Amino acid sequence: MINIPESGKKRIVIAGCGFAGLTLARELRNSEFQVVILDKHNYHQFPPLFYQVASAGLEATSVLFPLRKIFQKYKDYYIRKSEVRTIDAVKNQVITDTGVVDYDFLVLAYGATNSYFGSRDMERNSLGMKSIAEVLDLRNAILMNLENALTALNEEEKERHLNIVIIGGGPSGVEIAGALAEMNKYILPKDYPELKGKRANIYLIEAADRLLSVMSVKSSEKAKKFLEKAGIRVLINTKATGCDEYGVMTSDENRISTSLIIWTAGIMGNKVGGLSPECLTKGNRLIVDRYCRVKGYENIYALGDISFMTEEKYPRGHPQVAQVAIQQAKLLSANLRRKLKNKPPVEFRYKDLGTMATIGRNLAVVELPWVHFHGIFAWFVWMFVHLMSIVGVRNKLLIFFNWAWKYFTYDQSLRLILRPKVNR
Repeated sequence: MINIPESGKKRIVIAGCGFAGLTLARELRNSEFQVVILDKHNYHQFPPLFYQVASAGLEATSVLFPLRKIFQKYKDYYIRKSEVRTIDAVKNQVITDTGVVDYDFLVLAYGATNSYFGSRDMERNSLGMKSIAEVLDLRNAILMNLENALTALNEEEKERHLNIVIIGGGPSGVEIAGALAEMNKYILPKDYPELKGKRANIYLIEAADRLLSVMSVKSSEKAKKFLEKAGIRVLINTKATGCDEYGVMTSDENRISTSLIIWTAGIMGNKVGGLSPECLTKGNRLIVDRYCRVKGYENIYALGDISFMTEEKYPRGHPQVAQVAIQQAKLLSANLRRKLKNKPPVEFRYKDLGTMATIGRNLAVVELPWVHFHGIFAWFVWMFVHLMSIVGVRNKLLIFFNWAWKYFTYDQSLRLILRPKVNR
């Protein structure tokens, strides 16, 4: 058993401390519950800015915040660095890699990972952006490819190292493409003068008929126009049908030679054992009712990317975005408090606050419920919203300083290839 003292209160175990888990834990402050947080990391991470870490625009520590610092002054809160393995719903226990935890209420908020749609080749040969470890690996790969281009034995090998293929035209794919285009324009000529004017060739492949399918057609067209102006080769209505360590095959029977494939095309819920197969649906998501309860269980809840909830406006489930997770967490907190008072729960209803994506310097697309806009004003709105969403004053200042420095100098000093020591 994991040693957690009994307090006489009902115990809520929160598995995962991303947007949903963190919001719920904060909302339960000063409640009549004991809160236990289980996470395989000892930090909260901010995925919307992962692409900037990958493109050497931000330090990794800028988008991370230690969990114990967040909850230092919270009473009857316990944090354990543990990864959930399975759930025993009969005994009301969570089995982790470090021991067993009893619960009265269990909240699953452990997020999602990459989905490669069954392609082992793509899983083996591409790099994702779903965790800070993957992002740092991607940053190393981007920089290492540029170094390898300098030592290539022939033009064909050099071209392969300078080709970057991004698969997936959603917000993540569009944002990493824009960041790499900026790097291409402002950094390569200064850092790699030996390339003699050569630039990275960046391909963005999207199977649908437009980019940013979650946004309006106008915003999609604007994003495509911005990217193509920045030198990105945008391929829509095109599928990546296969790959190996030397290139990507597309549905139009072309082959793009590359040694770097970035995968942003699909996500699926992280797996955990012990739950009934009947509560699982497409993408390994957990079916929940309008109160966030997992199908077939009275005291197990799921929030965020792993939950699948339908309502009138969203018959195929809510989008897997941060706002859904945050709003679900706030409602669940209120309903758990109501439960202690024997009051009926309130149904969840998602309020769409808008969607946004940045394409690069002075370029973004923003869609709010009452207005859509693009360009430099949208870019400033995007920056303000993301800066205010970051946890910690220090992190806000670090990011603001990095953005300001990069904006005025067209440079950043974070292009470091850092790898862990390998024991021989």
